[in-house]
Amino acid sequence: MKAVVWHGIGDIRLDDVPDPGVQDPTDAVVRVTTSAICGTDLHMVRGTMPGMVEGTVLGHEAVGVVEAVGKGVRNLEPGRRVIVPSTIACGSCSYCRAGYYAQCDNANPHGRRAGTAFFGGPEATGPIDGLQAEYARVPFANIGLVPVPDSVSDDQAILLSDIFPTAWYGTELAEVSPGDTVAVFGAGPVGLFCVVSAYLRGAARVFCVDHRPARLSLARSLHAETIDFSAEDPVATIVELTRGTGVDRTIDAVGVDSERAPDAGGSEASEFDRELAELLNGQGAPGPTWVAGDGPSQAIRWAVDAVAKAGTVGVVGVYPQGMDAFPLGTAMNKNLTLKMGNCNHRGYIPELLGMVATGRVDPSPILTRHCRFDGVLEAYEHFDHRDDEWTKVALTT
Repeated sequence: MKAVVWHGIGDIRLDDVPDPGVQDPTDAVVRVTTSAICGTDLHMVRGTMPGMVEGTVLGHEAVGVVEAVGKGVRNLEPGRRVIVPSTIACGSCSYCRAGYYAQCDNANPHGRRAGTAFFGGPEATGPIDGLQAEYARVPFANIGLVPVPDSVSDDQAILLSDIFPTAWYGTELAEVSPGDTVAVFGAGPVGLFCVVSAYLRGAARVFCVDHRPARLSLARSLHAETIDFSAEDPVATIVELTRGTGVDRTIDAVGVDSERAPDAGGSEASEFDRELAELLNGQGAPGPTWVAGDGPSQAIRWAVDAVAKAGTVGVVGVYPQGMDAFPLGTAMNKNLTLKMGNCNHRGYIPELLGMVATGRVDPSPILTRHCRFDGVLEAYEHFDHRDDEWTKVALTT
């Protein structure tokens, strides 16, 4: 079969690899009908998430059809259409039973203290071959796979594999409640779904901070009050628009891709770092001069500075191990609550799927591009460059 395979930093290929099979009793093999490219995949390609193993199949979002099941899978039969959650969980350990599926004791082969296991990630997460492939082996399929009703399209379902649940989790971490004013940093797919999720939770106002015109336009279409950080200081603007208070809740939906804040060191910047630094340091740029390096990310700095005293900061933007800097003093002196983590996808997908099936929300407008699977490498290039109309990309096999 064909699959997107990681060979090194900046080197991914569409390779012929062996078809997967059932290895354990609770495995299933899924024929992938739609997968997607996520910003987290770019971390693997760029090397900002280290520890990738050559030969690992990338991707952690998929919708497909069950082809085969192990004898321990008693709730699914071949032919069933399903969503594959991005993170992997056994459903039996104390963490899974408490809803912390992303911290399953048994899914990560490195042991109970190893943390999240997900498809297509670095060695520390498994590694477990990913979902940008024609077929995929799904461990613990009896708990992981979620059946999809015929009324929900692949375009809708693929957004429930990762980014919609992750955004919903972000608003839960930030404790978004009815009447709240919320600021979301990043208008990528997760950030846009944070806007949607905040309003579904009853937020009164939602700001969204980015600089890409197409993404800010999408945010406005979702009723967000948009702020272009290349044209104005987002913290000062938020404080002004909230009459000097700041927002009740902030969400960092950017993570490691964000520029570093001013107390940074001198480590090499990513391509996005350099691009953002150029904007922020360019002619007419507001506020202080920011530099790339080892300090706290710009997104988390803005999130801490823009939130009101005694507010809450939720972090769902991806940060790899080794990212240790955080504006602790500012957060402590404002009595802030900080919550972060990997989404417990299996715990949220059924509820969100119900919202979609009943027509309460249609996630598909955030899916801006469709590509055939054989054009995946070109799609990665457009997505990496954040080209217009490439905000979220679905791959059909």
